[in-house]
Amino acid sequence: MPSSCAVSTVRVAPHEAGPEPRTGAQMMAANPYRPWPARITSITDLTATEKLFEFRLIDERIRDAFSHEPGQFVELSIFGVGEAPISISSSPTKRGFIELTVRRAGTFTEVLHTMQCGDIVGLRGPFGRGFPVDEMRGHDILLVAGGLGIAPLRSLINNIHDERSEFGKVTIIYGSRNPSEVMFRQQFEMWRHRKDFDLHLTVDHPDDTWDGEVGVVTKPFEHLEIDASNTYGALCGPPVMYRFAIDEMRKKNISYDRIYVSFERHMKCGMGKCGHCQIGHQYVCIDGPVFNYWEAKNIQGSM
Repeated sequence: MPSSCAVSTVRVAPHEAGPEPRTGAQMMAANPYRPWPARITSITDLTATEKLFEFRLIDERIRDAFSHEPGQFVELSIFGVGEAPISISSSPTKRGFIELTVRRAGTFTEVLHTMQCGDIVGLRGPFGRGFPVDEMRGHDILLVAGGLGIAPLRSLINNIHDERSEFGKVTIIYGSRNPSEVMFRQQFEMWRHRKDFDLHLTVDHPDDTWDGEVGVVTKPFEHLEIDASNTYGALCGPPVMYRFAIDEMRKKNISYDRIYVSFERHMKCGMGKCGHCQIGHQYVCIDGPVFNYWEAKNIQGSM
């Protein structure tokens, strides 16, 4: 006689709708290590070694959610090659596109410089702390850049340009070794003729075509007129430049707590995990790359 078997019952929950589609901000926050596909939409030759790349994030949700502060950076991926941190050169006011200035200086950047419009890369970010634009509003601004340091400062300059009525007098000093290394010349040439920008371009070694100032980046300070009580300073360039430029700002009586510097110290992961960018007790990628001078002067090895 066959034994009886207990019959188990299985409850089946009624069908429920799946989770609501996530926003772009939620998608980026869920995995900050994930690079999001972006298409190269424009490439501009700036010098023999630098190019300006424009990218458009492919996913509309990510594109709409992406926003940054001047001075922040992104991690740029070339699939199958690697990843590198690059400062953002475009203003936060330029929505939908991201501009990066890249110098050809290694395997990764060599490959990037061979890519063409339409090619796909990966972007994640933005990362780091930028310039305090809201704090700077209503004040005069003095911007000092040396060499490739113009790349992150361009984001701040263009932000000020697009919201010009929000700021007072704007003075820009940009120094290069020679005329062939001056980037964004067309843009600077346009600003040279504007009354609301005081522009000073200087080179160490001029040629016959150069009609600007000659000397190191501190040379224009000799004849600058600055309202120190109402001025914020922003600097970016080679480390050797900072001490001398800050000395000149102090001679003009600009307060230390209104001087901001941007460091580009061997950043790698962008999230304070790898330790490549550690200086003293700070990680440039998360505590910076923009520091108030009071902070920077107390970080061992920063300048």
